[in-house]
Amino acid sequence: MVLAWYLLDAKENQEDYVHIDELETKTGILYRKFNIENLDTDGALEALRRERDYKFQDVIDISPENLQEEYGAKVRGFHEEHLHPEEEIRMILQGTTYFDVRDKDDRWIRIQMSPGDLVVLPPKIFHRLTLIKEDPNIIIYRLFKERPQWSSMNRYPE
Repeated sequence: MVLAWYLLDAKENQEDYVHIDELETKTGILYRKFNIENLDTDGALEALRRERDYKFQDVIDISPENLQEEYGAKVRGFHEEHLHPEEEIRMILQGTTYFDVRDKDDRWIRIQMSPGDLVVLPPKIFHRLTLIKEDPNIIIYRLFKERPQWSSMNRYPE
């Protein structure tokens, strides 16, 4: 079961939980759970793709073994608070990670995501990916309306 909570302080206090059904109201984020064992056969992911007009996809392997010397820079880049001009869809295929998103009052909500968890982030919502140190091997399925590209705008550009 996916968990979400407000980050109340630097210690990442988890006492102010957000029910997954409240995510859309508080952030505009849609959440879906998929059985990754049946992705190719059950038709649910394909139906979502057609419904939202997504034509392309890729898979990103965020692991020290795959990214090697680029791993640290990539992880820091994903953790920078940023937004995208377009909607984005992300689903976890392997590992557990956090998607931190800003609610409509600019407060952080942390969503703990595991295999099969999918989020549809609306355009222009500030967010970041935070890896869990105990689980540095994450594989994410990404959907795109156009050819895969990743453009973002950081909230606090350097």
